[in-house]
Amino acid sequence: MQILAFGKYFLGHSACGIIRAMTQPRDTFIDTHVHLDAPEFLQDVATVRARARDRGVTCCVLPAVQARDFERARALAHEFGDAYALGIHPLFVAAAEDQDLARLDQALTRHRDDPRLVAVGEIGLDLFVPALCEEPLRTRQLFFYREQLKLAKKHRLPVILHVRRSADLLLKGLRDLAGPGEAWHGIAHAFNGSLQQAQAFIDLGFKLGFGGALTYERATKLRELARVLPLEALVLETDAPDIPPHWLYTTAAQREQGLAQGRNEPGELPRIALVLAELRGVDLAHVARDTRANALAALPRLDALLGATGPALA
Repeated sequence: MQILAFGKYFLGHSACGIIRAMTQPRDTFIDTHVHLDAPEFLQDVATVRARARDRGVTCCVLPAVQARDFERARALAHEFGDAYALGIHPLFVAAAEDQDLARLDQALTRHRDDPRLVAVGEIGLDLFVPALCEEPLRTRQLFFYREQLKLAKKHRLPVILHVRRSADLLLKGLRDLAGPGEAWHGIAHAFNGSLQQAQAFIDLGFKLGFGGALTYERATKLRELARVLPLEALVLETDAPDIPPHWLYTTAAQREQGLAQGRNEPGELPRIALVLAELRGVDLAHVARDTRANALAALPRLDALLGATGPALA
């Protein structure tokens, strides 16, 4: 039975109940990018994670964004049976010290036998924020990006990439640092580039992360990418608490009138998956099953952690 025919009638928590009931254990969801260590979740992170699990999100990948967050991301992954990545985000390079790269190397070494450590991330380049496009921060984020790629190679880990108006430079770094016959693994998070850039990441061994942004009807180019790219190239993510889907978004005018912005959280992933299923004209179980397999391929340690049955290890 196809769910997409009923998608427009699904509302709120009842939708997630139907979605959960119509998927098998192997068809549960992996949120490949969620910041449970963010301040927005400080007061109720356990409730947020339990709600996501109840809706079929059996595993979350928690990427750190700065050195001081490394242990927090790791602790949360262990507490909730999830996975984590360690890295320095381009938006945090202005405050980062050069020694933070050594701290990252040390943390990756210290936790190399931790099965929940699945990648180096979130790393990358951001050429959307004006200050990061100017010197000295443009050069500094390029330096941090390339050095962290080297650490990923050293520790034989995939990378989770921040891609915002920076796809071509990211691709150049990957090509420059790939050794003969070497292949990359990882995820181009929140992908929003061109079809040609998407194919270039895929050719290098990456999966492309799609989340709340594809739920907006005005995001026509992104929705077309989600529709035409091979399903085996896509993974699902929320980037919670950021990038809320359309049903949580409020405009500036609405916020001025007192309407609060809805908080994105990993429990929104099944409804995001439903939008992807509708765009592609397939059933939800198909999307759940394939995007799960894609996440395991992008992050091989995650495959070893979860195995074939679905839930994360206790």
